[in-house]
Amino acid sequence: MYQGVTFPTKLPDHTELPESDGTVVKNFQEHPQSIILTDSIGAVLEKRHPDGQYAIGQDSGIYWRITDPPERGCEASDWFYVPNVPPLL
Repeated sequence: MYQGVTFPTKLPDHTELPESDGTVVKNFQEHPQSIILTDSIGAVLEKRHPDGQYAIGQDSGIYWRITDPPERGCEASDWFYVPNVPPLL
């Protein structure tokens, strides 16, 4: 299935990945919309995760595949929810 494909021996860590792709945010409503979405499902999240084990984020680069350049393997979702994540202090 992966014939002819070579995989790196070491995956890059966070210090080796770009923090920006240099593009400017074009929709200034993204942040307020993310706040409205998070606030509107707050009660559901509290019921579903009474222990607070979840994370909500926005505009964070998620590297999901190894590419060259690295930005091609990254998506920056406008909003995302991840269950089973310990709360931070």
